[in-house]
Amino acid sequence: MAATSRYFALAFRLVSMGLIVTGLLRLTGVFLPGGGMAWSAFVYYTTQSNVLCLIWMGVMAGVTVRDLVRSGPKGVSAPWPRLGAMVMMAITITMLIYLVILAPSAFVQGSDYRPFTLTDNLVHIITPCLVIADWFLFTPKGKLRLFDPVLWAIPPYLYLVFAFAWPFLGGSFSMGSRYPYPFMDVDVNGVDGVVISLAVLTVALIGFGYLYVGADKLLSRAQRKAAERKAPAGPEPE
Repeated sequence: MAATSRYFALAFRLVSMGLIVTGLLRLTGVFLPGGGMAWSAFVYYTTQSNVLCLIWMGVMAGVTVRDLVRSGPKGVSAPWPRLGAMVMMAITITMLIYLVILAPSAFVQGSDYRPFTLTDNLVHIITPCLVIADWFLFTPKGKLRLFDPVLWAIPPYLYLVFAFAWPFLGGSFSMGSRYPYPFMDVDVNGVDGVVISLAVLTVALIGFGYLYVGADKLLSRAQRKAAERKAPAGPEPE
């Protein structure tokens, strides 16, 4: 099932782009006193996944405008459903890691970090919800394959390679740390602890990806049944 109003899709995508840009600008410190872009924010998965979503929404908005001009306001403008699902899963990981690991850890005694600020909500919750909603609303269903959730692990693993290599390239994360997130901290957790954490997260996140595949199959089946009910009956036999 997919909404077929291109005006609706375009409006949704433009509003989404505005909210994603706002989140990124707040995350990089543009709105803080003194202004200026904190480029160091771009070494984090949260920022990179939000930038990916902004690019994706921009591409989808452009496709929608093209289809409006060529084919009119009625129809679907989502030409790459499997790629869109990969982007959706990349930002879903941002949301799940934040809600399940990072935000709860902020409530431990002595932590100075306060979660669920407006900026945190924009980049960790609102952007993921917008991308997920875009996929559910505007993307044709029945296109995903059973192996796709494994492929969706590629973007976060590319980030892991970057994150572990970054200190060796002379970079660092906040407060001079060598690791962007606590569960990746080899000095605290040891190599075995980090490997186990990443393995558990991989299994959990791939498993979550199969929920999207299941939803894709169920919605596709519902769409086919709805189309069959609307199909005109054949001629009566003589």
